Amino acid sequence: MAYKGIDYLRKKLLIKRGRVKTRYMYYSMKHRVPDFGISTPPKLRNMMSTLGWCGKAVDSVADRLVFREFANDYFEINSIYQSNNPDVLFDSAILGALIASCSFIYIVPDADGYPRLQVINGDDATGVLDPVTNMLLEGYAVLKRDDYNNPEVEAYFTAESTIIYNKRSGAEIYDNPAPYPLLVPIIYRPDANRPFGRSRISRACMSIMASASRTIKRSEISAEFFSFPQKWVTGLDRDVEILDKWQAAMSAMFTLSKSGNRNDGEPKFGQFTQQSMQPHTEQLKMFASLFAGETGLTMDDLGFVMDNPSSQEAIKASHETLRLYAKKAQRNFSAGFLNAGYLAACVRDNYAFKRRQLYLTTAKWEPVFEPDAAMLSSIGDGAIKLNQAVPEYLDKETLRDITGIASNN
Repeated sequence: MAYKGIDYLRKKLLIKRGRVKTRYMYYSMKHRVPDFGISTPPKLRNMMSTLGWCGKAVDSVADRLVFREFANDYFEINSIYQSNNPDVLFDSAILGALIASCSFIYIVPDADGYPRLQVINGDDATGVLDPVTNMLLEGYAVLKRDDYNNPEVEAYFTAESTIIYNKRSGAEIYDNPAPYPLLVPIIYRPDANRPFGRSRISRACMSIMASASRTIKRSEISAEFFSFPQKWVTGLDRDVEILDKWQAAMSAMFTLSKSGNRNDGEPKFGQFTQQSMQPHTEQLKMFASLFAGETGLTMDDLGFVMDNPSSQEAIKASHETLRLYAKKAQRNFSAGFLNAGYLAACVRDNYAFKRRQLYLTTAKWEPVFEPDAAMLSSIGDGAIKLNQAVPEYLDKETLRDITGIASNN
């Protein structure tokens, strides 16, 4: 097979890396929002205002995705994942995929030949994707960077071998027993136009976040006027020092001197009308509403307390869009985790199994919304009626899929 080569993949990663880093900056609330420079005093233009809405949009889905196990696990993939710290592995891969649209699982055998699994974020790995299997035809990853963020240890993956490039010790070549490269993508919402998926932090999310952050900044500046209203005085002598325009606008005292030699009597004092914070609050609420509509969250999730739902069903109804996002993510990630387990099984047994041999193996997830007591009662009543109509239609495994509660026997 003709490969594009490591140089091509290095350039491809360099192009995509900036976009991924931007989304990580929004997730970690370290992004800098450009200031329009219209209503901000020069001394406050470097002031940063941040919101955690992008992090909330990602975590609201990531925290609801709890991988349980593989059913019909004839290749003992569950045991491989159980040996590779699954509580951290699954959560890390899911979180990275939601932020960057794609994360990767790197498979390497240990000294005894048993597969070890490691998650690599989307800003450190890329490859050429097979659109049929959603596995890579060839891959590239940066395994270690130096203090200046330059690649120090790199890996190039093909179906025949894995090549490790170390700037200090040189290259090492390891044979690959699997039929695909040992770098598996975990993709969120892929399609024919974007095979590596889409980020949960979309362009609309970033634009709304920037506007909301500027609103917070303007409200902070306006709060100074709101807390200490500006006063004015007229009729002062012209010899009084005149402030520059920003000092005049921000000062607690605004002065107007006499014109010419007119004698208008004593100076007159007054106070401007106190500013209102209401326009800033309404504008921020508008952006919160736009962000909630974009991400499937509610206004309660973004800090604007509305009417509290009274039941689990009401909560599920208000998060219906979020539930659909989570179910879609489960389907996407199931394929990626199964592909990684399949290749790990090939490494463990040192044998190139066929991918179609795993057609019976399916991924099991915990329920997106954990049922409360009232919901459990409704499920129980429904299960009894269904089993009366069709005997043994619902067994304990099916009920666990619905409720997330495991039976002890």
